[in-house]
Amino acid sequence: MNLSDPRIARLIGLIGAALRPPPGTGRIALALTMGALTHAMFAAGVLAMIVAMFFGLSESLGRVPWPWAAFANAALIVQFPLLHSLLLTGPGGRALARLIPGPHGATLASTTYALIASAQLLALFALWTPSGIVWWRAEGAVFWAISAAYGASWLLLIKASFDAGAEVQSGALGWMSLMARIRPVFPDMPTQGLFRLIRQPIYVAFALTLWTVPVWTPDQLALAVSYTAYCLLAPRFKERRFAARYGARFQRYRDRVPYAVPRLLPPKDHPNAQ
Repeated sequence: MNLSDPRIARLIGLIGAALRPPPGTGRIALALTMGALTHAMFAAGVLAMIVAMFFGLSESLGRVPWPWAAFANAALIVQFPLLHSLLLTGPGGRALARLIPGPHGATLASTTYALIASAQLLALFALWTPSGIVWWRAEGAVFWAISAAYGASWLLLIKASFDAGAEVQSGALGWMSLMARIRPVFPDMPTQGLFRLIRQPIYVAFALTLWTVPVWTPDQLALAVSYTAYCLLAPRFKERRFAARYGARFQRYRDRVPYAVPRLLPPKDHPNAQ
């Protein structure tokens, strides 16, 4: 492990600061409560997603009668990308900072965002009403091969999230910053790790988890098509924010690194192309 790696050094520094909090019982209690709640919800949401998709959404807790279940399921699909994207806008960010009453809402905004996103994922996968139709279920060696691909897709998603900034992706940045009574410092524009290969590895890895499941149902197909479209289109708005924030630096990165599919060969004008 290279402790000088900014991704690791930044995380270690944040944890170290949080472990030595300045006095303030109320602030510390709020930080710890938000941290525990967010990480518990994060774990529940991710676990629900992994398990539900592994079975092609054929197993869940939703019991809405059909045909109303189709509308309920559609609402569950739409609510995640809709609110997830709205909270990243200027007005959404300001509203997010006001959700926690008192003077610490802005500091906790990234943690609150992760808490909401985790609750949305948990609702989607726990409250889904299965259609009861199973088109295909992998068996034997095919099952193990597809399951391995599914696991690899999740490992890619974890790696991409780490490369983007584990403290932000997990929701730790806000509550640990509050604990340490420091201003949250967001990671710089990610260009390391998987971001050297493509500009949107998180979205690509997320899309891969949707298509590498060992059970296929109409439910899973609806989810995979909907969220793959989101994974291809939503980053365009993210890149607009990056272009406004980083200017020419992001433009050079965009010119050098492909959007979602890695290049097999370096571009001709790349210094290592010869």
